[in-house]
Amino acid sequence: MIRAFHSNWTAPFSVRNPGVDYAVEPCELLTTALSALNWQKCGGTIAMLCDSTAAAYYQRCHLDGLWDAGIQTVLDDIPQTIPPHIFWAAGKLYALRAYGAPCAMIDTDFIVWKPIGDLLGNAKFAAIHEEDILPDIYPDCSAFPGSFDFSGLDWSVKPVNTALSYFNDADFVQTYTQKAILFMLSHQNADNPLTYMVFAEQRLAAMLAKASGIPVYILSDLPALFGSGQQYFTHIWGFKQQMRENPALYEGFCRRCAARLMQDFPEWAAVMSHIPSISAYFPP
Repeated sequence: MIRAFHSNWTAPFSVRNPGVDYAVEPCELLTTALSALNWQKCGGTIAMLCDSTAAAYYQRCHLDGLWDAGIQTVLDDIPQTIPPHIFWAAGKLYALRAYGAPCAMIDTDFIVWKPIGDLLGNAKFAAIHEEDILPDIYPDCSAFPGSFDFSGLDWSVKPVNTALSYFNDADFVQTYTQKAILFMLSHQNADNPLTYMVFAEQRLAAMLAKASGIPVYILSDLPALFGSGQQYFTHIWGFKQQMRENPALYEGFCRRCAARLMQDFPEWAAVMSHIPSISAYFPP
């Protein structure tokens, strides 16, 4: 049985939407349920690590039972010196530090359809796929002025996408989260929400793995993820903007998610069909 967690730090939402009550976007709420329920169906256990605002939202939606390992409010104390509009995924790193190894870290827009224990084997660190070193996304260290110590890091190592990642070495988790948090604290005046965040979360993970002598096991690649050949994973990150720009596409996706919930988890479909923001995607 593999321990896993979702995470939800609501501070980035509040910065982007001042004065607006917190809510999860409909497509993300549906994939959150499919992600949590299918992980359990595959034999794992999963928790939601979040702040009190997120916990209250899930409870109002009667979704707190989605996570068999419960909701843990461990993200209320993220320092205000970490700017949420820049380090929007900082919650994942604090959640990983709190949860500890061994565990899988899963984004709420990522679904695992089949057990992955055999894929992981004895891996100490695994990630869903590598990423190319594109200068606009992964610049060199000159793009990060500040006091952070980059010594010992190999800038030729490809970053890894952590939408699904697995950690089976407690020392590496401590090293990774400590360094990533230090990087964020060292760049309170950062001005690029893409390059700074993906360095802290994805490039630094691969660099530190190499520095620690830990091989990175790669579970898939982009052609497989976006093709029809694999049946293990669904990740909608790159699809979200397309859906937001195309209401028919958005509605069709949400209806497919609702149909899958009705087919595989009818008891949860019944609960979710009463949530106002997504009720229209379920048949009356």
